Amino acid sequence: MQIYVIMKRTFDTEEKVSLVDGRIDEEGVEFVINPYDEYALEEAISLKEKHGGDVTVITVGEEAAEKQLRVALAMGADKAVLIDVEGIEERDPHTTATLIAAYLKDKPFDLILGGHVAIDGGSGQVGPRLAERLNIPQVTTVTKLDVQRNKAVLVRDAEGDEETIETELPLLITAQQGLNEPRYPALSGIMKAKKKPLEVVTIDDLSIDQEEVAAKTERVDIYLPPKKDRGKMLDGEPREQVKTLVSLLKNEAKVI
Repeated sequence: MQIYVIMKRTFDTEEKVSLVDGRIDEEGVEFVINPYDEYALEEAISLKEKHGGDVTVITVGEEAAEKQLRVALAMGADKAVLIDVEGIEERDPHTTATLIAAYLKDKPFDLILGGHVAIDGGSGQVGPRLAERLNIPQVTTVTKLDVQRNKAVLVRDAEGDEETIETELPLLITAQQGLNEPRYPALSGIMKAKKKPLEVVTIDDLSIDQEEVAAKTERVDIYLPPKKDRGKMLDGEPREQVKTLVSLLKNEAKVI
Protein backbone atom coordinates (compact mmCIF):
# COMPACT_ATOMS: atom_id res chain seq x y z
CA MET A 1 0.00 0.00 0.00
CA GLN A 2 1.09 3.54 -0.74
CA ILE A 3 -0.01 5.68 2.18
CA TYR A 4 0.42 9.41 2.72
CA VAL A 5 -0.09 11.22 6.01
CA ILE A 6 -0.74 14.96 6.05
CA MET A 7 0.70 16.47 9.21
CA LYS A 8 0.84 19.88 10.86
CA ARG A 9 3.35 21.39 13.29
CA THR A 10 1.41 22.88 16.20
CA PHE A 11 1.99 24.30 19.65
CA ASP A 12 2.49 21.83 22.47
CA THR A 13 -0.87 21.48 24.23
CA GLU A 14 0.86 22.34 27.53
CA GLU A 15 2.11 25.70 26.26
CA LYS A 16 0.66 28.94 27.57
CA VAL A 17 -0.12 31.09 24.54
CA SER A 18 0.67 34.81 24.63
CA LEU A 19 0.08 37.51 22.05
CA VAL A 20 2.36 40.24 20.72
CA ASP A 21 0.89 42.89 18.41
CA GLY A 22 -2.11 40.71 17.67
CA ARG A 23 -0.08 37.60 16.80
CA ILE A 24 0.87 34.51 18.77
CA ASP A 25 4.35 34.87 20.25
CA GLU A 26 6.40 31.85 19.16
CA GLU A 27 9.55 32.82 21.07
CA GLY A 28 10.66 29.91 23.23
CA VAL A 29 7.49 27.91 22.53
CA GLU A 30 7.68 24.13 22.12
CA PHE A 31 6.13 22.66 18.96
CA VAL A 32 4.85 19.12 18.41
CA ILE A 33 3.03 17.03 15.83
CA ASN A 34 -0.63 17.99 15.88
CA PRO A 35 -2.13 15.36 18.26
CA TYR A 36 -4.90 14.32 15.86
CA ASP A 37 -2.32 13.83 13.12
CA GLU A 38 -0.53 11.41 15.45
CA TYR A 39 -3.60 9.14 15.31
CA ALA A 40 -3.45 9.30 11.51
CA LEU A 41 0.27 8.50 11.51
CA GLU A 42 -0.13 5.57 13.90
CA GLU A 43 -2.92 4.12 11.76
CA ALA A 44 -0.82 4.48 8.61
CA ILE A 45 2.13 2.69 10.20
CA SER A 46 -0.13 -0.09 11.51
CA LEU A 47 -1.62 -0.58 8.05
CA LYS A 48 1.88 -0.77 6.55
CA GLU A 49 2.87 -3.39 9.11
CA LYS A 50 -0.23 -5.42 8.24
CA HIS A 51 -0.37 -5.02 4.45
CA GLY A 52 3.13 -3.87 3.50
CA GLY A 53 3.97 -0.76 1.48
CA ASP A 54 5.33 2.69 2.31
CA VAL A 55 4.24 5.57 4.52
CA THR A 56 5.14 9.10 3.47
CA VAL A 57 4.40 12.03 5.77
CA ILE A 58 3.89 15.51 4.31
CA THR A 59 3.81 18.86 6.02
CA VAL A 60 3.43 22.40 4.71
CA GLY A 61 5.60 24.86 6.61
CA GLU A 62 9.09 26.21 7.06
CA GLU A 63 12.46 24.67 7.85
CA ALA A 64 11.66 24.37 11.57
CA ALA A 65 9.02 21.71 10.74
CA GLU A 66 11.81 19.26 9.84
CA LYS A 67 12.06 18.40 13.55
CA GLN A 68 8.47 17.09 13.64
CA LEU A 69 9.01 15.24 10.36
CA ARG A 70 12.01 13.46 11.90
CA VAL A 71 9.81 12.44 14.83
CA ALA A 72 7.32 10.96 12.35
CA LEU A 73 10.15 9.05 10.68
CA ALA A 74 11.29 7.78 14.07
CA MET A 75 7.77 6.51 14.78
CA GLY A 76 7.90 4.39 11.62
CA ALA A 77 7.19 6.48 8.53
CA ASP A 78 9.47 5.66 5.57
CA LYS A 79 9.79 9.07 3.92
CA ALA A 80 9.06 12.71 4.73
CA VAL A 81 8.26 15.70 2.56
CA LEU A 82 8.44 19.35 3.58
CA ILE A 83 6.64 21.74 1.26
CA ASP A 84 8.53 24.91 2.09
CA VAL A 85 6.31 28.01 2.13
CA GLU A 86 8.89 30.52 3.30
CA GLY A 87 7.91 33.78 1.73
CA ILE A 88 4.16 33.22 1.84
CA GLU A 89 3.06 35.43 4.73
CA GLU A 90 -0.65 34.64 4.86
CA ARG A 91 -1.74 31.00 4.58
CA ASP A 92 -5.00 29.19 5.23
CA PRO A 93 -6.50 25.71 4.57
CA HIS A 94 -6.90 26.57 0.88
CA THR A 95 -3.15 27.24 0.65
CA THR A 96 -2.23 23.99 2.38
CA ALA A 97 -4.64 21.80 0.42
CA THR A 98 -3.63 23.34 -2.91
CA LEU A 99 0.08 22.75 -2.29
CA ILE A 100 -0.36 19.14 -1.14
CA ALA A 101 -2.66 18.39 -4.08
CA ALA A 102 -0.06 19.79 -6.48
CA TYR A 103 2.55 17.49 -4.96
CA LEU A 104 0.33 14.39 -5.08
CA LYS A 105 -1.36 14.90 -8.43
CA ASP A 106 1.00 12.61 -10.38
CA LYS A 107 1.76 10.13 -7.58
CA PRO A 108 0.04 6.78 -6.96
CA PHE A 109 -1.57 6.32 -3.56
CA ASP A 110 -4.11 4.09 -1.85
CA LEU A 111 -4.79 6.07 1.32
CA ILE A 112 -4.31 9.60 2.59
CA LEU A 113 -4.72 10.11 6.33
CA GLY A 114 -4.73 13.20 8.50
CA GLY A 115 -6.13 14.45 11.76
CA HIS A 116 -9.73 15.60 11.63
CA VAL A 117 -8.73 18.99 13.04
CA ALA A 118 -5.62 20.92 14.06
CA ILE A 119 -5.55 22.10 17.67
CA ASP A 120 -4.44 25.62 16.69
CA GLY A 121 -6.61 26.69 13.76
CA GLY A 122 -9.39 24.17 14.34
CA SER A 123 -10.91 24.52 10.86
CA GLY A 124 -10.98 20.84 9.89
CA GLN A 125 -10.87 21.88 6.22
CA VAL A 126 -7.53 20.68 4.86
CA GLY A 127 -8.47 17.01 4.49
CA PRO A 128 -11.84 17.58 2.79
CA ARG A 129 -10.39 20.28 0.51
CA LEU A 130 -7.54 17.98 -0.50
CA ALA A 131 -9.92 15.11 -1.29
CA GLU A 132 -12.02 17.44 -3.42
CA ARG A 133 -8.97 18.59 -5.39
CA LEU A 134 -7.80 15.01 -5.93
CA ASN A 135 -11.34 13.88 -6.78
CA ILE A 136 -11.35 10.97 -4.32
CA PRO A 137 -13.83 9.90 -1.60
CA GLN A 138 -13.38 11.17 1.94
CA VAL A 139 -14.57 10.06 5.37
CA THR A 140 -14.02 12.31 8.38
CA THR A 141 -13.77 11.77 12.17
CA VAL A 142 -12.94 8.07 11.80
CA THR A 143 -12.68 5.97 14.97
CA LYS A 144 -12.20 2.55 13.35
CA LEU A 145 -10.69 1.47 10.03
CA ASP A 146 -10.45 -1.92 8.36
CA VAL A 147 -8.82 -2.21 4.93
CA GLN A 148 -9.12 -5.35 2.82
CA ARG A 149 -7.64 -5.25 -0.69
CA ASN A 150 -9.21 -2.28 -2.47
CA LYS A 151 -12.05 -1.68 0.02
CA ALA A 152 -12.31 -0.02 3.42
CA VAL A 153 -14.92 -0.32 6.15
CA LEU A 154 -14.90 2.63 8.53
CA VAL A 155 -16.69 3.71 11.67
CA ARG A 156 -16.96 7.46 12.16
CA ASP A 157 -18.02 9.66 15.02
CA ALA A 158 -21.37 11.20 14.13
CA GLU A 159 -22.12 13.74 16.87
CA GLY A 160 -22.37 11.28 19.73
CA ASP A 161 -23.42 8.32 17.61
CA GLU A 162 -21.57 6.05 15.18
CA GLU A 163 -21.87 5.64 11.42
CA THR A 164 -20.43 2.69 9.48
CA ILE A 165 -19.32 3.32 5.90
CA GLU A 166 -17.94 1.02 3.22
CA THR A 167 -16.07 2.51 0.29
CA GLU A 168 -13.32 1.80 -2.22
CA LEU A 169 -9.74 2.97 -2.39
CA PRO A 170 -8.13 5.41 -3.08
CA LEU A 171 -9.57 7.23 -0.09
CA LEU A 172 -8.86 10.11 2.27
CA ILE A 173 -9.79 9.81 5.93
CA THR A 174 -9.39 12.12 8.91
CA ALA A 175 -8.72 10.54 12.30
CA GLN A 176 -10.67 11.16 15.48
CA GLN A 177 -9.44 10.46 19.01
CA GLY A 178 -10.05 6.80 19.84
CA LEU A 179 -8.87 5.42 16.49
CA ASN A 180 -5.72 4.08 18.17
CA GLU A 181 -3.02 4.86 20.72
CA PRO A 182 0.02 6.47 19.02
CA ARG A 183 3.35 4.82 19.75
CA TYR A 184 6.42 6.54 21.13
CA PRO A 185 9.55 6.57 18.96
CA ALA A 186 11.95 3.83 20.07
CA LEU A 187 15.67 4.52 20.28
CA SER A 188 16.26 2.32 17.23
CA GLY A 189 13.63 4.29 15.33
CA ILE A 190 15.26 7.58 16.28
CA MET A 191 18.62 6.35 14.98
CA LYS A 192 17.08 5.05 11.73
CA ALA A 193 15.20 8.32 11.19
CA LYS A 194 18.49 10.16 10.66
CA LYS A 195 19.10 8.13 7.50
CA LYS A 196 15.56 8.17 6.09
CA PRO A 197 14.86 10.52 3.18
CA LEU A 198 13.44 13.97 3.89
CA GLU A 199 12.59 15.83 0.69
CA VAL A 200 12.21 19.61 0.63
CA VAL A 201 9.94 20.95 -2.09
CA THR A 202 9.39 24.59 -3.05
CA ILE A 203 6.54 26.29 -4.82
CA ASP A 204 8.72 26.55 -7.92
CA ASP A 205 9.24 22.77 -7.85
CA LEU A 206 5.46 22.33 -7.93
CA SER A 207 5.08 24.67 -10.93
CA ILE A 208 2.49 26.72 -9.10
CA ASP A 209 2.38 30.48 -8.63
CA GLN A 210 1.79 32.35 -5.41
CA GLU A 211 -1.49 33.80 -6.60
CA GLU A 212 -2.95 30.31 -6.92
CA VAL A 213 -2.07 29.43 -3.34
CA ALA A 214 -2.90 32.81 -1.82
CA ALA A 215 -5.14 32.63 1.25
CA LYS A 216 -8.87 32.91 0.59
CA THR A 217 -9.56 34.14 4.11
CA GLU A 218 -8.33 37.17 6.03
CA ARG A 219 -7.51 37.23 9.73
CA VAL A 220 -9.15 40.32 11.14
CA ASP A 221 -8.07 39.94 14.73
CA ILE A 222 -6.79 37.40 17.24
CA TYR A 223 -7.29 37.71 20.99
CA LEU A 224 -7.39 35.67 24.16
CA PRO A 225 -10.79 34.88 25.67
CA PRO A 226 -11.92 37.28 28.42
CA LYS A 227 -11.26 36.29 31.99
CA LYS A 228 -14.27 34.77 33.67
CA ASP A 229 -15.76 36.41 36.74
CA ARG A 230 -16.07 34.44 39.93
CA GLY A 231 -19.26 32.45 40.31
CA LYS A 232 -22.10 33.70 42.50
CA MET A 233 -23.72 31.83 45.35
CA LEU A 234 -27.47 32.30 45.60
CA ASP A 235 -29.02 32.50 49.05
CA GLY A 236 -32.53 31.84 50.20
CA GLU A 237 -35.16 29.22 49.52
CA PRO A 238 -35.21 27.41 46.12
CA ARG A 239 -38.10 29.58 44.88
CA GLU A 240 -36.18 32.76 45.73
CA GLN A 241 -33.00 31.37 44.16
CA VAL A 242 -34.85 30.68 40.91
CA LYS A 243 -36.18 34.25 40.78
CA THR A 244 -32.72 35.66 41.45
CA LEU A 245 -31.13 33.39 38.81
CA VAL A 246 -33.67 34.37 36.14
CA SER A 247 -33.14 38.03 36.94
CA LEU A 248 -29.35 37.69 36.65
CA LEU A 249 -29.58 35.80 33.36
CA LYS A 250 -31.91 38.43 31.93
CA ASN A 251 -30.48 41.69 33.25
CA GLU A 252 -26.79 40.95 33.86
CA ALA A 253 -25.77 38.10 31.57
CA LYS A 254 -28.40 39.11 28.97
CA VAL A 255 -28.80 35.56 27.67
CA ILE A 256 -32.61 35.45 27.99
